[in-house]
Amino acid sequence: MKKFMQRLQMNTTRTIAFGFLSAIVIGGVILMLPVSSADGTWTNPIDALFMSTTSICVTGLVTFVTASHWSLFGKIIILILIQLGGLGVITMVMSVFIIVGKRITLRDRMLIQETYNLDTLSGLVKLVKKILAGTLVVELAGAVLYSFQFIPEFGFIRGVGYSVFHAVSAFCNAGIDLIGESSFIPYMTNPLINITTMLLIVLGGLGFIVWWDVVRVFKESRKKDVKNYRPFQNLALHSKLVLVITGILIAFGTLVYFVLEFNNPGTIGNLNVFQKFMASMFQSVTTRTAGFASFPQENMREGSTLVTLLLMIVGGSPAGTAGGMKTTTVGMVVLTVLAVVRGKTNTEVFERKIAQESLRTALAVVVISIGVVLTASLLICAVEDISLVDTLFEVVSAIGTVGLSRGVTADLSMFSKIILIITMYIGRIGPITMAVAFSVRHSKKDTMRELPERRIIIG
Repeated sequence: MKKFMQRLQMNTTRTIAFGFLSAIVIGGVILMLPVSSADGTWTNPIDALFMSTTSICVTGLVTFVTASHWSLFGKIIILILIQLGGLGVITMVMSVFIIVGKRITLRDRMLIQETYNLDTLSGLVKLVKKILAGTLVVELAGAVLYSFQFIPEFGFIRGVGYSVFHAVSAFCNAGIDLIGESSFIPYMTNPLINITTMLLIVLGGLGFIVWWDVVRVFKESRKKDVKNYRPFQNLALHSKLVLVITGILIAFGTLVYFVLEFNNPGTIGNLNVFQKFMASMFQSVTTRTAGFASFPQENMREGSTLVTLLLMIVGGSPAGTAGGMKTTTVGMVVLTVLAVVRGKTNTEVFERKIAQESLRTALAVVVISIGVVLTASLLICAVEDISLVDTLFEVVSAIGTVGLSRGVTADLSMFSKIILIITMYIGRIGPITMAVAFSVRHSKKDTMRELPERRIIIG
């Protein structure tokens, strides 16, 4: 039975990876057709595949201006791909099964479990229903808020379409927009667009598991003595880590951008203090795998660019719509380093000991992600005449599924676009497949033999 479960777990990992790959290929074929382009001509296969990948992987890097190159049909396909990628191909398939009344088998439940990296098989069908309902409510609320800006600006029909598209794109952390080449730069000082977009990005990036944990604690607080009830302490450890790390990263990024870009006329230098703060916070939030730009990324100072690279590769949180290495992964590595520095044997947080398996998996994800960044950057540098900073920015944006760019994506060669396609794919499915694959190999190897333990000189 144990071998069967391990084999089934590995098969589900491959199914998830193949599911995303199949959706990318199908989307690329559809977007290549003349009906998908605004001028009715065929789109270059690589560019079509690139657009399909950036949509499914909710990245946002584009080789064409989305607003002008694609037809209405093409934009609808892109919207569908974004929704598929944001919620996950497996989740969408399971949703169809639930709607048509198909029985959810053990293998189906394993697929859902691995998609969200859960440690239980119970309540998964109910979880999928809650995810769908929560997504619909949040995206609908976002569309309504956007409509107050877009309907007066673009008219009713177009305004409603823009509102729905950007609500889905923001919640799924895709960063693909229909505004034009300037992304959200025209709305840099617009509080409605900025706040709505930030809320959608953060809610999508927190992860669905955190949503329901917060809702659970809120319901419990209404039934118990409010004075003695401590909501934060009653959250699950995962939720505590996600909320704390997310808050720290947003605050850190906001402060850095506000200070370093305060007098930079190319970014926020010409704004008033409130607008500078809002634009700084928007930049801090959008680097967490969203990709909407409120000012030109190439105009940032070097310090801000460095911070952007760090925030992009960290990304959002597990079991959500965001990509990247994930907040909990980086958090585990940082906590382990602190434990070593302090001379502690175990990694502890919020009076809990972190399992060694989680620490090993986190380390593996970080090392492999950095390896992919270095390899992809080296390959692109070998064929492109662009700076190392621009190369790193594109690659980190791709693996973090962010979508921010310094304006070089469209000018890259076919080879470099293929490298970015592969990097975006790894960035989207990597944290899931790597975690499962490593845990399976680890448990399988350890049951075979016990070797003598020896110390290695380090440092």
